[in-house]
Amino acid sequence: MNFLLADRQDITRAGVMYLLLEIPDATSCYVKDKEALISALTDNPESVVVLDYTLFDLLDMTELTILSQRFMATHWIIFSEDLSSEFVRTLLMMGQQFSVVLKESSLDEIRNALTAALAHKRYICQRTTELLFSPSAGNEDKAKLTKTETEILKDIALGLTTKEIADKRFSSFHTVNTHRKNIFRKLEVNNVHEATKYALRAGLIDSAEYYI
Repeated sequence: MNFLLADRQDITRAGVMYLLLEIPDATSCYVKDKEALISALTDNPESVVVLDYTLFDLLDMTELTILSQRFMATHWIIFSEDLSSEFVRTLLMMGQQFSVVLKESSLDEIRNALTAALAHKRYICQRTTELLFSPSAGNEDKAKLTKTETEILKDIALGLTTKEIADKRFSSFHTVNTHRKNIFRKLEVNNVHEATKYALRAGLIDSAEYYI
């Protein structure tokens, strides 16, 4: 079985590769960006992708949805530090090809997720299960954006692309994309339309600005 490690953290990749040594006939390789991931899946669509959604260069849930529909034989292990309950619920409704393991999970849970993926079976870690069944407060009460995140949210709502925001802020595309994902996670939204609705409700932009 081929495992594609879509994770920018060197120490995390090294840890996953070490665990994969325990699995007979398992091979692994690192894919640095979305283009490399698509190329690898085109060559081997039955791979298992170990994806750090927060740090990898997927813009939002829509892009992940499109990839999962394009590569139906692929199993995805979402392996991140922090995910919102709304994101996880949406993800799991998309199909059995998604597993979720937080990076705070025990080695046994990570092993179980990798083993389950061999049979294309879903695995959800204990912490994520608790998150799914915990009461959720309203988005407005939970959202605590930093000054930078608030500025980027306003630019997103005004229609700027990630590249345009990066150029405006003299930042890298990757830095702005990471902020964007953190904003979506904190607001528990999955796309630009929902983020824009929040920005309008919060008064970050007014309707006149939005419709210009």
